[in-house]
This record gives sequence, C-alpha cells and structure tokens, in this order.
Amino acid sequence: MDGNAGNVGGAATGAAGRAGAARPPEGDWLGTPYLRFERRGSLAVCAVDRPKARNAMTASMYFGVRYAVDLVNRDPDLAGLLITGTGDVFIPGGDLGHNAPDDWGGPMLFGMDNTPFDAVRHSRKPVVSAVNGIAQGGGLLIAIMSDLAVASDRATFRAPEVYRGIADTGYAQYLPAQIGPARAKDMLYTGRVVTAAEALDWGLVARVVPHDEVMDAALEGLRACCRGGPEARADVKRVIGTHYGTYDRMTMDKSVFGSEAREGWLAFSERRDPAWVPADLRTGGRL
Repeated sequence: MDGNAGNVGGAATGAAGRAGAARPPEGDWLGTPYLRFERRGSLAVCAVDRPKARNAMTASMYFGVRYAVDLVNRDPDLAGLLITGTGDVFIPGGDLGHNAPDDWGGPMLFGMDNTPFDAVRHSRKPVVSAVNGIAQGGGLLIAIMSDLAVASDRATFRAPEVYRGIADTGYAQYLPAQIGPARAKDMLYTGRVVTAAEALDWGLVARVVPHDEVMDAALEGLRACCRGGPEARADVKRVIGTHYGTYDRMTMDKSVFGSEAREGWLAFSERRDPAWVPADLRTGGRL
C-alpha cells in the first residue's frame, strides 16, 4: 500500500534510535513527534508534521495514525477525525531512510497490522481527509478509504508501487472499484501523477477546493458527517465498504519481502533506475 515502504525504521536503529522523545502512544500522544493530535470540541485533527522529510512516514507514524482512529472511536467525547498534512504535502508514503528517530520499539516493520488503512475503512466514526498536497503510496490509500476526501486544487496523486517492485494487491483491489479498471491500470502500471482536477473527475476524491480553503471545507464536511445518526451511518458505511471487496494479503506480503522489492527500494534510495529497466528505457534517476 505504500510506494516507499519497506523495512521502515529497521531493527538496526536499536536503542539509540529510540532515544529522546520516542515513546509508545498514550492518551493523546500518538507515539511520535511527527504527528499532532488536536481536539476541537467534539472533533479531532491528526496532522502529519515532518517537514524536513517531506512528511515521509515512519512505522511509528503509520501506527500513530491507526492509534488516532482507534482513540477517536473509543472516546465518547469525540465524534469524528480529520487527517491532514502540512505545507504542500499530505502523505507521500513510507520513509526509505531506515533511520527512524521516533522508533519506540514497537512496529519495527511495515506491515498491514500496523498501518491505518483498514482502521480508516472500518471506523464507526467518520474519518475525513483534508488532502493539502502530495498524496501517494499510503497517503493516497488513506484518502480513498476516508469517508470523505477534500483535496486542495494543488494536490497531486500517485501510486508508484510497481516502480518499487511491489505487487500492491490492495490498490489492485480498491482502485478499480473507486475509479474503474481503465484508470486504475493507468495509475498502477505507469505510475503517473494525477492532478486534483483529474482526481475529482475520476472520483478519486469527492471535492476539490482552493488550497487556502481545504481545512475549512474538510472540517465542515466532517461536521456534516457527524450530524447523522451513528448507527444508520455505520450501517450505510458497512454496505458501501463491501464495494471494495478484499485484497490478497498473502501475495502482497510475499512481494513486499521479495527480491524485486528489495531492488526497488535500493534503487529508490540510490536515486537510480531499478536493474529490471531495459537499458534504452532508463531515465538516469529515481522513478
């Protein structure tokens, strides 16, 4: 589900990597300094805030978003959650650096049990995404799985997994249901960048607004969602969710830990074409 994910954090960071502010989630602390959890009355906002790494997600960050969804669902004082990024980046995918300063010794590897995708999809309380900028890999999937995705007119979307050697069976399952097989194949096979206008036209997101209005529009959308009857809304969501079906996790796990994905991650980190690209088709840089 993540264009840049792999052995995120990595066991090699050890105790040194868990020094300082790194500690497990507790209360409104999401387990990483790169996520901010804010209460705004009955609404909660989870902001991805790691500007020096362009919001690249560590394992602790992914787990923290999942924790935020669970926290809102458990808290009777909270009615819904908004997820957003900072600057011109929403969520670009996972950090390939293998040097996670926020590793508290929990989710050492990128794995579907530690990610927020299913939690967002099955959350009984509304989850809305304010897509303020670049959304790819796991960020794109969070937007798709949200109950409402409101995008800035500057936002862009991409699913680059095949360029990393990953058979993302989640996207292969969900994207055709969301935007149709032809457009899903275009995104997944070519790794093309989709503009906000295209995303709206395709049904990838529900609304596109001027950049400076994305938070206000998303918050108003979340308020509207939260005004519905909780049981009725959850039942409707359950029926809509069946439209996506289920993905082949065993095949994806095999791919993520396979040799092709290792070459894809190495090529990404070295800013070069993967070895499988024919010589006359190489770009001379990162795909």
